Amino acid sequence: MSSAISDILKKAVGGERLTPEDGLALLQSHDLIAIGQAADTIARRLHPEPYRTFNIDRNINYTNACAAICDFCAFYRPVGHDDVYVLSKEALHDKVRETVELGGEQILLQGGLHPKLPLEWYEDMLRGLKAEFPQVNVHGFSPPELHHFHKISKLPLETVLQRLKVAGLGSVPGGGGEILVDRVRKQITRGKALTDEWLEVMRVWHQLGGRSSCTMMFGHVETLEDRVEHLHRLRELQDETGGFTAFICWTHQPPHEAPWYNGTRKDGVDMSKLRSAGAFEYLKTQAVSRLYLDNVPNIQSSWVTQGEKIGQMGLFFGANDMGSLMIEENVVSQAGTVHHLSVETLRRCIREAGYVPRQRNVFYEYVDQVDEAGQGEAPSPARQMALPVLN
Repeated sequence: MSSAISDILKKAVGGERLTPEDGLALLQSHDLIAIGQAADTIARRLHPEPYRTFNIDRNINYTNACAAICDFCAFYRPVGHDDVYVLSKEALHDKVRETVELGGEQILLQGGLHPKLPLEWYEDMLRGLKAEFPQVNVHGFSPPELHHFHKISKLPLETVLQRLKVAGLGSVPGGGGEILVDRVRKQITRGKALTDEWLEVMRVWHQLGGRSSCTMMFGHVETLEDRVEHLHRLRELQDETGGFTAFICWTHQPPHEAPWYNGTRKDGVDMSKLRSAGAFEYLKTQAVSRLYLDNVPNIQSSWVTQGEKIGQMGLFFGANDMGSLMIEENVVSQAGTVHHLSVETLRRCIREAGYVPRQRNVFYEYVDQVDEAGQGEAPSPARQMALPVLN
């Protein structure tokens, strides 16, 4: 280990805040073990409890119609495409009902940037869900979606967010962040919120008392400097609002199927030809994120893109959470990456890492019970099912 990296890691472990130059030096380093050990030390300090967590939710995509064009997305369909859909109220409620029956207390509700649905449509959807399933938290609408609602409604962003909150929006996911550097965003997407717009949605939501997660999708056209800038912008906003509950990073999954887009354009790159970042880069980036984001309480590993074993290893590289069972997931799976885990597998991964598994909600509150031996509540037969990814 170089003395420069050693000094940076000692600085982080000693409680000093890292600079962007520190973050870049760590990302440039190949000393994965030393960086991972430092991140694990920080994670254990922030979470000295014997537990590591997971949650049960369902990623429900209410529409795949999208006015934006993201070169990395194999899920969306352009307006007018034959495969465009909007879920009916009945279909949406059936999905939520099944989630509740399988032990879930949350849904992740996201869609494309539909050009015609008015704000009132989303309010009605939220009211219907809260009336039928008052116990379920709606973790919904990424910042690009919310910014889109603001644009099409021609209402102030604060008004849009307040109305959705009153209608039943419980928390906001950090999707659509990709890399919060406009040069990168303009290279991989068009018609979608830029960096300051993404951050402003989160800022206003936090000012209204809302909580959210934050994310990063890396391993495509960004530089290491861009990754650091992304983390720095998140840390600055967290200093300001304190509204982020968790950070999740994952690697770009090259789209294998995008019949409406041939992968080439004059001002961009063919992202389907990019090689996905491997486990080494994933674990290093997650560990550096834990060290850099000293004000974000939780780090979530990404078994959805990395698979069971690397997702489990994430618990030794700064993560204190295994993420969600994800009863349904459509976006990553459309790109050709599909991993299936049961609740019992998630529990086993946590136990094998030396911790007690606990089920939590989006606010990182425990929703299960602990017996006298300190073990988490045994899952019901329904929760032990190997739950498929539903397309």
